[in-house]
Amino acid sequence: MGIIKLDAYVLLISGQDRYTFLDGLSTNKVDSSCSTVFTTTSAKIIDVVDVIEVGDNLAVIGYEPYKDKVLDHLQPRILQQNVTIRDITTLNNVYLSTENYPIEPGVTMSRSFLGWILVTSKKNSLQESMTQDQFTEYRIKNIIPYQGHEITSDVHPFNCGLEDLVHESKGCYIGQEILTRMRSRGKMGKQLVQVPIDAKDATSVGTENALAIRRMPP
Repeated sequence: MGIIKLDAYVLLISGQDRYTFLDGLSTNKVDSSCSTVFTTTSAKIIDVVDVIEVGDNLAVIGYEPYKDKVLDHLQPRILQQNVTIRDITTLNNVYLSTENYPIEPGVTMSRSFLGWILVTSKKNSLQESMTQDQFTEYRIKNIIPYQGHEITSDVHPFNCGLEDLVHESKGCYIGQEILTRMRSRGKMGKQLVQVPIDAKDATSVGTENALAIRRMPP
């Protein structure tokens, strides 16, 4: 099992409309803890986040450099809903575990598209056991995208291997019409694939393979 600290933000979503609010703004069905994607009207990615149930609140975990864009996406859309958003990033550590982590006091855990997300208070740090290079190797081996590499504002979820986070039958959300049309026509564009390490279009490079987003032949 490998554990690495992530460059992540933590937003706390409170209020009785917290589930419907997030569900209406992201690609996956948000009725419990899950990974989901915030997309623009053109279905391009704003961020891929993990939603974690924490008592009567929902914690939203995403990539720190994308936080401001996420807040700009969420806050104007609260409207008349009973929802409050608090940024509690400075109070928490966020880690990734490549395997199911033992339940222990002070650690909130949730299954993620990356593996398992672990959240602790700043006073309760975990021991890292994986380097950044090892994290890259893990992602390449399992064809897992990551923000700043495969997950950028230039792609939609189908491009970077996140089709499982696009619910097939949920109602309207921002970007939904485009993604539904692409899926129904079987034309989902470029795909995330393993490539040789000398590939010019590589987005993440390991010791034996790399990842790239490519248009695949029919």
